Amino acid sequence: MLRSYLIITLAMLFFSGNFIAGKAFEGTISPVTLAFFRAFMGALILIPLSWKTIVQNIPLWKREWRPLFGLAVTGIILFNISLYWAVALTSTINAAIVDALTPAVAGVMGFILLKERLHPIQNAGIILSFSGILWIISEGSIEVLVNLDFNVGDIIMFAGIICWALYSIIIKQHSYKFPPVAGLAVTMILGAVIMFPFALLEGSILGFPALNNWAVIGGLFYIGIFPSAIALLLWYRGVGEIGPSKASVFFNLVPVFTTALAVTLLGEEFTYHQLFGGIVVLLGVYISTKRPIKNHPSMHKEDLQ
Repeated sequence: MLRSYLIITLAMLFFSGNFIAGKAFEGTISPVTLAFFRAFMGALILIPLSWKTIVQNIPLWKREWRPLFGLAVTGIILFNISLYWAVALTSTINAAIVDALTPAVAGVMGFILLKERLHPIQNAGIILSFSGILWIISEGSIEVLVNLDFNVGDIIMFAGIICWALYSIIIKQHSYKFPPVAGLAVTMILGAVIMFPFALLEGSILGFPALNNWAVIGGLFYIGIFPSAIALLLWYRGVGEIGPSKASVFFNLVPVFTTALAVTLLGEEFTYHQLFGGIVVLLGVYISTKRPIKNHPSMHKEDLQ
């Protein structure tokens, strides 16, 4: 059991590193290009692991292209572009704490789009989570709230979370149709193909990244291998051993690990308003997920965190 917990904890550490890598590439690789490289390199890693399954299910991919396209656009493209764009404009710590709001946003989206019922305790947890985020992005300032003078990066990260909630809804409705690793590989391929011309356009305007730097190459390999492939495989192994309910609790470690890495590696300052707001957000998330919602959209944060 301890080994299973260690495996899942390591997966959370790799997911957290994606925020750090995104911040480290600020000014070096633009968001669309970075998201493209992540999808492209993630696909390169996952394709050999699921090649036989991918080939055997070609008729399935053709028949179910619409949900696959939706998964690629929301989870592979828009979420990752939002994440990398956000960390270029706000602190990595803020972005990670906003990301922790995902379950609450998914609950609201499920209520709006799928008419799912939210119990009173879940409503309280969602309100508490949003209050924590408001505290963080306003830095505890009433004046900022009144004037709506928020950090643009925090707003972009929140938009990314909405994209992930939509991804979650599509996952809930269609994931049973697809083999897990092969399905993720196919959506990454689609995401890379769709982003390729936009990455070229972005590069022609802002400049193409210099790939003759070993630090840049190493960072690209990290986001392609660890958060996208190894963390995914570790997650599947851990879930198989202890179950999804226990394993999902470990996602609360992502903002904790990200904060520690940001302070240690990037020299970011961890403020009291981030500490207080982060505690409020995590408490709200715990309350909002304490009583399961019937047919709640599956998070599958493990796929692309």
